Parts: sequence; C-alpha cells; structure tokens
Amino acid sequence: MKNRAEPMILKTIFIEALRSLWCSKQRTVLAIVGIIIGIGSVITIVSVGTIVQEEVLNQFREMGTDILTFTKGNETKTGIGPKIGLRLADALNLPENCPDVRITAPYTYLNGTLKFEGKRMEIPALGITESFKNINKLTLTAGRFISDLDVFMYYCVIGEDVVKKLQKMGVTDFVGTKVTYKDRIFSIIGVVAGVSDNKIRPGEINRGILIPVTTAMRISNNHEVEKVIAKLSPRGDGKAAASQIQRYYKTVAKGLTVQVQTAEELIWQMQTQMRMFTLLIGVIGCISLIVGGVGVMNVMLVSVSERKKEIGIRRALGAQQQDIRNQFLAESIILCSVGGIIGIMIGIGASYIVARFFDWGFLISNIAVVLGVTVSFIAGVFFGFYPARQAARLNPIDALRAE
Repeated sequence: MKNRAEPMILKTIFIEALRSLWCSKQRTVLAIVGIIIGIGSVITIVSVGTIVQEEVLNQFREMGTDILTFTKGNETKTGIGPKIGLRLADALNLPENCPDVRITAPYTYLNGTLKFEGKRMEIPALGITESFKNINKLTLTAGRFISDLDVFMYYCVIGEDVVKKLQKMGVTDFVGTKVTYKDRIFSIIGVVAGVSDNKIRPGEINRGILIPVTTAMRISNNHEVEKVIAKLSPRGDGKAAASQIQRYYKTVAKGLTVQVQTAEELIWQMQTQMRMFTLLIGVIGCISLIVGGVGVMNVMLVSVSERKKEIGIRRALGAQQQDIRNQFLAESIILCSVGGIIGIMIGIGASYIVARFFDWGFLISNIAVVLGVTVSFIAGVFFGFYPARQAARLNPIDALRAE
C-alpha cells in the first residue's frame, strides 16, 4: 500500500508545485531568465566550437592527411662559407632518397607591387613548381598552370582576390593580359579558383599570384626555398617520413636542421586548442549559470517568506516537514528544468544562425545537450535545497500568525 501511495504523493507535489508557479508568473519568469541565459550560452559555445572544429577538419580532409610540410630550423655557418638553407635541388631530389615521400612542392614567398594601366596593388607572390597544383588540389577556371618547363619565364597564375581587383580595373579576359610585378612584365597564363585556408595550404594562393620558382629566385636574389609541401607514398607513414627527411638533410646540408609537421600533428594541435578554448568559454558560461541559480534561490526564499501562512495551514492539516521541503524543492527543479529546456532550444537556434551566417555545416553537440539537461536539474536541486529546508523548518504556529 505504501508503494502505491508514494507515486500519488509525488504526483500531488508536482501538481501543487506547477499550480504555485503558475499563480506567480512574474516571479517564475524572473527566476528562470538566468538559467536560460546560462544554459543557452553553454550550448551555443560548445556547439559552435564543435562546428568550427569540424569545419577545420573538413579543410584538412579536403587535402588529405597524407601531407606534411617542413621548413628550415636553425641555420649555421660552416667555416667562413655562406649560411645553409633549403636548396631547390635538394627539395626536388628528396623523393628519390626518402621512400615514404612520393612528391614534393617547394615554394618561396615574395611581396611586391602589381601594376596594371597605371593602377597599383600590393600583393604577395609564391614561387612554385608544377607539383604545387596537385598537392594543394587547385583547380583552374581559365588558362593553364605553371609548368616545370617555365624556367625563368615571366608567367603568372592569379588568385581569386587578384581577379576581383583586376575586374574592378576593367579586365574581363585575364589570360594573355600583361601586368607588371616588381618592375617585370608578366603574362597571365591562368586563373586558379579560390581555396580554403588552413595551416598547410598557403593563403597567398587566393591573395596573390603564382610564378615559377626559378623566376621568383631570380627577381628576389634569394636562392633558397621558404617551405616544402610533401605528399606521402600510398603506404607512407608520417613519422617515418619525418625521420627520413631529417636524416636526408643531415647528409646533403650538414649543420642544417628542418622542422617537419605532418597533417596528423596539425590536426591534433588544432583539436587540443579547440578543446581548451571550448572549456575556457564553457567555464565562463557556467559562471552565468551559477548567477542564474543564485537568482532562483533568492526568488524561492522570497516565495517562502510570502507563503508562510500557507505553510502554516498545510502543517496544521497534517503535512510533514518533508512534504513542505519536497514541494519547494519540486518548484525549484521545475524552474531550472524548464529554464534549461528553453536555454537548450535557444542555444541550438543560436548555433544554427551562426553556422548559416558563416556558411558552415550545422552540427549539434549531443554532449552539450545532455550536459545542459543534467546541469539544469542539478542546479534546481542545489539552489532549491536551502529555501526548501527553510520552509520545512518553519514553526507552524509562527507561520499561521504571519501576514
């Protein structure tokens, strides 16, 4: 009989809690606003962090995880000779000496002024080889790409941003147009489609022009390459390739060290940074949740103060302390749970708006939703226990005398 009575009592407590909250609509709304803001901010932050992480991972997947890059580490002098750097020939011959590397694409940076019919623009340039196109998965919208046969030729392929700037200058047919860069006349031979930026693919592809690496070295008087992108063999291993590259350069350029980064390492670093960022912002969101919980506790204390006579009548009619405590605790749990559900909906909606605004794929963090529901329930118990305890411990006689 006791087992049947307990669900009935719980049901009655729940109904009475809802009725009490409904009769004090203004107080109820004020109590849950803080919870809504706290849960909503946590859901939004965690979900947007998940969306951004997935978007960056997609950019890496677009190029493939079989990519690595390496640059010059420290440079030293051997005797009185010149400083040691990354030489073009060494980078091109690397696949023959490193079994786990299939192909390399060394490149160098330039900065200069591009001129067209008296108009100027400051843009970067990349001195590249033919393999640069395939490794970076570039597509052409017009013309052709730089060839390894274009040695010392003044040809260039223009990126997306340069296309827009030239269009504003009145250019409609890009291939064959003559432009001046660093006081040399270049012929545009191709137009490359825009690509997404990541830590492997250089952003100068969109913002600047691509020229033969030999031409870039001639006009800059720099006989080194800045960076090398390499693609692994079909069964190549990133760590093994990194070791092979470092051993190779110890042989061909004594005193030179190279810093190798694989796509897997970059992805791991990015995921670690995103987790730390999400955790930090999530903590900030939890602070607002705590503030909201304190607001719920204050509202519940006010409710206890205003309902002393009601509590006294209930006690006089036979209600036990635990019955009073359970009712006020139920009201707190309902407040926080409803606020949590509304906060989750707002958080998901805000995440969707952010994803649509930046044209990202929309994802919902299931962990964030479960965490939001759990935290809101716990907040209801935690912040509602003290007011419920205060209500339960009221002296029935004093409560009946309250006005």
